[in-house]
Amino acid sequence: MIKSKPLKKGDKIAIVSLSKGLLGMPSCKHELKISIKRLQEFGLEPVIMPNALKDLKYLAEHPEERASDLKQAFIDPSIKAIITAIGGDDSYKLIPYLMDDEEFKETVIKQPKIFTGFSDTTNNHLMLNKLGLSTFYGPCLLTDLAELDNEMLPYTKEYFEKFFIDEDSFQITSSAIWYNDRESYGLNELGKPRIVHKEIHGFEILNGTGIVTGKLYGGCIESIYDALTGTRNGDIISVYKKYQILPTNEEWKEKILFLETSEKRPTPKMLETMLIELKNKDILSLVRGIIIGKPIDEVYYDEYKEVYKKLFVDLSTPVMYNINFGHSVPRCILPYDAETIVDYDNKKIIVNEPIFNRKI
Repeated sequence: MIKSKPLKKGDKIAIVSLSKGLLGMPSCKHELKISIKRLQEFGLEPVIMPNALKDLKYLAEHPEERASDLKQAFIDPSIKAIITAIGGDDSYKLIPYLMDDEEFKETVIKQPKIFTGFSDTTNNHLMLNKLGLSTFYGPCLLTDLAELDNEMLPYTKEYFEKFFIDEDSFQITSSAIWYNDRESYGLNELGKPRIVHKEIHGFEILNGTGIVTGKLYGGCIESIYDALTGTRNGDIISVYKKYQILPTNEEWKEKILFLETSEKRPTPKMLETMLIELKNKDILSLVRGIIIGKPIDEVYYDEYKEVYKKLFVDLSTPVMYNINFGHSVPRCILPYDAETIVDYDNKKIIVNEPIFNRKI
């Protein structure tokens, strides 16, 4: 995989809206202001791409403009990182515009950049992964840099700072605390801390034992399920098939699959339906191991556990649950295709290679 360079002070970071056009809405002005200030405090120079602040309706109707922003962010040699505004539900619509664009594909490899986001950004990650770029399932602008409390959440900030650090390896640890999603993100919430809870579960093993080494790959299970079934967007199947976005069976065998559920809080029955689809496609049995994100607000926490146990009872694939990534707060970063060791006996996750390019 092609890797980017770590960030340094003075670097430019592009802000893109690849799915939901929420960033440009008047209700988000205070969040945009906070996030810009936080990026500047990291020593970065934010660059808002031309269409990133267009409204919900315009961006929904113009996926080609969203795609154009991502292309221009890669083409601009002064931009070193790209952060998504937030998720949504139709970022797959960008894939044809970009995968049919030879200039874009060549630039992604020649000028690799840090790319971070989660949720429906899964589609963008998997497209870039297909092109050979290692990206990061991690913070978004509105959910993390725009945290309404007076500071970024410490655990999230710790992992965001890894974008500046060239290290041989790092460990993904269980956060000692977790936070509720806010009921409102309005001006009245400025400076207010989130409701906080002590972590009482830590990482939990739901199936299997042993130590596995593999390449991280995955995302939001609703997005992956949609790519397989077209339940939410009927034409997504043909898009994924045309550009061969998902791994082959041989490639799945190299992966450690990470999955998490969205803020829509799918019912346990829906989670089971989605997992059955992955199981029927042999994905759950082919991968070397699986790590599962903490459910947002711990909604259905125990019920989800039972679903995973039920679906894996006849599989040897080891499963670790309650990892701090995805929609639950706080969140770490997961580098796509980085060699990772998951110790299911001692509940440890270690990204076991440098996540940045060390070549001069």
